[in-house]
Amino acid sequence: MLELAAEKAGWGQKLAAGKARGIAVHASFGSVVAEVAEVSLVDGRPKVHRVVAAIDCGLVVNPSQVAYQVESAVCFGLSAALHGEITIEGGRVQQSNFNNYDVTRIDEMPKVECFIVPSTEAPGGQGEAATPSTAPAIANAIFRATGKRIRSLPI
Repeated sequence: MLELAAEKAGWGQKLAAGKARGIAVHASFGSVVAEVAEVSLVDGRPKVHRVVAAIDCGLVVNPSQVAYQVESAVCFGLSAALHGEITIEGGRVQQSNFNNYDVTRIDEMPKVECFIVPSTEAPGGQGEAATPSTAPAIANAIFRATGKRIRSLPI
C-alpha cells in the first residue's frame, strides 16, 4: 500500500523548489490507506497541492464511488489539519455551525488521485478510511520542508 502510493506520487523524484512530500498510512474500517501529500508553505501556512492515495478496501463493486469517497475523506482530513480548531469559552463550545467553523474551501482543495488495490478479499469500509492519514502526510511534508515537527492541529 505504502509502496503503491509512493510510486504513483513519484516519491524520490525531485519536486519544484519550495515543495515537499510527506507520507502516511492508516488502517481502519477493514481497509488500509496510504497517502502522499505535496505541500509548500505560503506566508508560513501550508498549501497542499496534491494528494495521492492508495487504498486496499477488499473487493470493490464500484471503483468510481471508492475514488469519490477517498476524495471527500481527504477533504475532511484537510479541514481537520488546517482549520479544525474547537475553542471553549465560559464552558461552552464557540463553534456552532459552518459560519464559525472553517472547513476546506474549493480554492484550497488539492488534486486528489486515488489508486485502488485489486482484491478478492471481503469488502472493507471506505467512507472515512482516508481521513486519518491526511494530516500526518501533510505534517510529514512540512517536516521535510522545514525540519520542524508538527505536534498539534490545526497546523
